[in-house]
Amino acid sequence: MSVVETVLAAIPQPYRSVAVKHRELLKFALVGGTTWIIDTAVFLVLKATVLAEKPITAKIIAVLVATIVSYVLNREWSFRTRGGRERHHEAALFFIVSGIGVAVYTAPLAVSRYLLLLRVPEVSLLTQEIADFVSGQILGVLAGMAFRWWAFRRFVFPDEGVRRQVSAGAEPRL
Repeated sequence: MSVVETVLAAIPQPYRSVAVKHRELLKFALVGGTTWIIDTAVFLVLKATVLAEKPITAKIIAVLVATIVSYVLNREWSFRTRGGRERHHEAALFFIVSGIGVAVYTAPLAVSRYLLLLRVPEVSLLTQEIADFVSGQILGVLAGMAFRWWAFRRFVFPDEGVRRQVSAGAEPRL
């Protein structure tokens, strides 16, 4: 029994039916959670070390690292039955959408730092760090994920059921 099947078996009905019905969104959210951890770790390490004075650059690098991991996980797991494009075209669209996503991800941090002036010396270091975390790691990530969910389904993986189809008698897997 796979990990996904084990998790599904532990979910009580009627929630199990909802989980199976929205499996693509749940997988996308799990990939997003995984890449959020990667993004957060890279961002905090860079911001605390070599890019202390350049939080926007640190954020962009962190998002790019997480995006590479995201492509592999989304293509092979979240959207494994979707496609409709040649692989190189799909990858190019994924990275274009993700590039636009970088702007969406970083916009709240830029607003916090440079429009609201939530940075030292205007505010305390603690306030700056909390504002950076909330704007960059929570608001930015939520906005970016919403944009990417819509754009991936619309442009990158537009057609349902074109890859590795589930057999007719089998229950759909999460």
